[in-house]
Amino acid sequence: MGSYSPTPPSRENGPVRADHGSQPEILAPYAVMPPPQVVRKPRPSWATAPATYLLVGINCAVFLAMVANGVSIGTPTTGQLMHWGANNAGSVLINGEWWRIVTAMFVHVGILHLATNMWCLWNLGLLAEPLMGSFGVLAVYLLTGAAGNLLSTDINWLLPIRDGGVFFPAGAGASGAVFGIAGALIVLLKSNRLPVPPLELKKLRKSVIYFAALNLVLGLAISGGNMFLHSGLNIDNMAHLGGFACGLLFAAPMVPRLGSPRRVFNMRLRIAVGMVVGLLVLFAFYINNVPPPAGLARFLNS
Repeated sequence: MGSYSPTPPSRENGPVRADHGSQPEILAPYAVMPPPQVVRKPRPSWATAPATYLLVGINCAVFLAMVANGVSIGTPTTGQLMHWGANNAGSVLINGEWWRIVTAMFVHVGILHLATNMWCLWNLGLLAEPLMGSFGVLAVYLLTGAAGNLLSTDINWLLPIRDGGVFFPAGAGASGAVFGIAGALIVLLKSNRLPVPPLELKKLRKSVIYFAALNLVLGLAISGGNMFLHSGLNIDNMAHLGGFACGLLFAAPMVPRLGSPRRVFNMRLRIAVGMVVGLLVLFAFYINNVPPPAGLARFLNS
């Protein structure tokens, strides 16, 4: 169960870049003219943000492979989603299929779910990659997506759905990782070291905050409405919250790459990755040792 996210925040200035202006030289009469400068062609956007395009490409490739193998393009079944790597508390904690914590962030529940998540990922990724580098974007996507799926697994384990039995819903989608990137951006865009006018930087940060707040509220509202209307549209709000919180934590020890020495940035990025990996391992160990509720324990033993 992923989320259907509305239009992400606008990027009025595109990816944050440092502008290097040039001043014309004043030449004395009869001075020797310098050799002509080679005009460099602007790099295509995929070359300036390869990690973002790689992540979008992997998600789209997985969905195309699913459709090519008979999965419904609009309404895949729970069994189809689980076959392709969706997350499920029972599969993880009973069957030991921990790899689903990672694979679920590349599986989507239909073409609309994929399109909305990829649109958000593309916009936020192009804004984040100049700040934290390609490795940083890959790391924040994987780690915050895993954090969201771990929290979702924990909550679904403790509060399984009971409807004539006990079962765990399937969770899928990149939205937890998208919220993680948004959380990291909220911290990074607070920096005063970026070569961007303060007013424009404030607008960018506000747009990311509004994006995260609107989507969190919308997801909670849809889930609350589903309890009464039984529409069948479920939003994995725990994955969103877990990813967002992990994104804030991930960016805390970092400084943007622009405006700071690369050595300092790389050191802080390694600290951020190591810190989050350690916390996720501890959280996974805790989840693995949480006993099921009494009602679920009786069901499993029956």
